[in-house]
Amino acid sequence: MAGKEHRYAVTVEWTGNRGEGTSSYKRYERAHELRAEGKPTIPGSSDPAFRGDPARWNPEELLVASLSACHKLWYLHLCATAGVVVTDYVDDAEGVMAEEADGGGRFVRVVLRPRVTITAGSDRDKAQALHHEAHALCFIARSVSFPVTHEPTTLVAAARA
Repeated sequence: MAGKEHRYAVTVEWTGNRGEGTSSYKRYERAHELRAEGKPTIPGSSDPAFRGDPARWNPEELLVASLSACHKLWYLHLCATAGVVVTDYVDDAEGVMAEEADGGGRFVRVVLRPRVTITAGSDRDKAQALHHEAHALCFIARSVSFPVTHEPTTLVAAARA
């Protein structure tokens, strides 16, 4: 796969024109739709702190979700090839963005908190260690300029009698 490029085409369409366009900061909605061919539309907006709709996904949430999903996909792949049987995976991920004096901002960190359940016959230490390898391989984590850390919890399912 080395040297191979992958392309991702999406359409983002602003749907928040109330009839006056951007005639003033308060006269337009931040509403938009994210589309990709063959997939459901994702309703988007800005963070409510920036006049966004709290019922819609904002770009910051999508970035944290992308990091979490990328880690999960690599982790499950690595567990499958290492003989670690995962039966449940939930990540309560959190990103921190700092606003700056000029009105811009940037992410300063994202913490992934995957709670993984493995079968009784699986190696718990290996399951924990594979989070480091998943992070090292995650395409999105390798692309950001802020720290992405992990606080994994591994639970072992009770053996069936």
